[in-house]
Amino acid sequence: MATETAVDVVMPQMGVSVSEGTITKWLKQEGEQIEADEPLLEISTDKVDTEVPSPASGTVTQILVPEGATVAVGTKLAQIGGAAGAPAAEPAPEPAPAEEAPAEEPVAAAEAPAAPAPPSAPAPEPAAASSDNGRAFVSPVVARIASEHGVDPSAVPGTGKGGRVTKKDILAFVEGGAPVQAAPAPTAPTAPAVPAPPAPPVPAPVAAGETLPGETLEPITAMRRGIADHMRRSLDTGAHVTSAIEVDMSRVVKTRERLKREYQAAYGVNPTYLAFVAKASVETLRDYPYVNAEMRGDSIVTRGFVNLGIAVELAEGKGLIVPVIRNAETMNLLGIAKAIAEIANKARNKQLVPDDVQGGTFTITNPGGYGTFHGTPVISQPQSAILGTYALVKRPWVIEDELGDDVIAIRPLMNITLTYDHRLVDGAYAGRFLRDLRERLEGWEGDES
Repeated sequence: MATETAVDVVMPQMGVSVSEGTITKWLKQEGEQIEADEPLLEISTDKVDTEVPSPASGTVTQILVPEGATVAVGTKLAQIGGAAGAPAAEPAPEPAPAEEAPAEEPVAAAEAPAAPAPPSAPAPEPAAASSDNGRAFVSPVVARIASEHGVDPSAVPGTGKGGRVTKKDILAFVEGGAPVQAAPAPTAPTAPAVPAPPAPPVPAPVAAGETLPGETLEPITAMRRGIADHMRRSLDTGAHVTSAIEVDMSRVVKTRERLKREYQAAYGVNPTYLAFVAKASVETLRDYPYVNAEMRGDSIVTRGFVNLGIAVELAEGKGLIVPVIRNAETMNLLGIAKAIAEIANKARNKQLVPDDVQGGTFTITNPGGYGTFHGTPVISQPQSAILGTYALVKRPWVIEDELGDDVIAIRPLMNITLTYDHRLVDGAYAGRFLRDLRERLEGWEGDES
């Protein structure tokens, strides 16, 4: 029965570190009936996207904050029951920009008087020909020989009348091994300059908020902005290195086939390959505490527990979220399989709260469900490692038969990668972790505990 008393719907506190949220969608409109605990709206924070249930049954009499607005925790969003007419809530105001100081008038620099040009040096006058030795004149024959041999006629001693250079003089000078001056190379006619083709116009940069033909503008969500900031910060902080290993999953496949029908009938749970890898990883982490550790200032923090993060893709690629299974080291295979199914369901149905995605110490991501066979995931700081599981593929594999001979068999193989922070985890340490993880999976004894 609808309540007659007005009940306020406010922006909930979604976690200790969350101070505001964005209205992404109203699931009910003004005038519509709603039942208590029925989803009323969807909100987005930098941690999660989630649904907000109605606090009471009744009629939605007012919606005070529009979709897309970001408001502080505790802001009134809507009203159930009562009379309409309350003033609409304003989104959290943006801080006023600091008043800028008036710009100073530019002071024109005084122009320095131009320095007087230095007096031009008088042009050198052409040397006057000597009138007393007659060397200014040579015959055409002498001039031709001098030109052919690169000789300056004025440098040849003349025996002719008045000291004039004769043909005999120039030939004797050349045959005597006089230094030959290089004849000036003929100057090639200058080709007319060809204008360069005009450069293609540079397209103007597209301003933020504008689109080109064929583009669609989609505002970034608070979750996507949080993912972008966190991934960039992680890459800027850690020294990422990835190692990979191939695992023969034959024993795991056999065990899963045996347990699948039992788990689904009794518990409604599908024991996925991810659950097997998660269980084996948690057990292996006991022997490799640095893979489950973090660097905190100048110290290394190790732990006796495993808060296991499982990466979950949201619908339509709208985000990736990593809910946490706390104290996974206390769970058996069934418990881990149930926990994985529960957190994945909550994530996809927008039922997580920020506390569900905080406190992880080690993460597993599973893109292999889409056929991916290799990858290099980004570590979620401040964790020191993330495990990637990839597609299970049947391939030829060399094994030993009962006689110890090598034979080729068809085996279900899985690539598993470990991306680790090299500031804390060395390559050999990571390699031993992967080796022991492979031995656990390949030697699975069918123990579902």
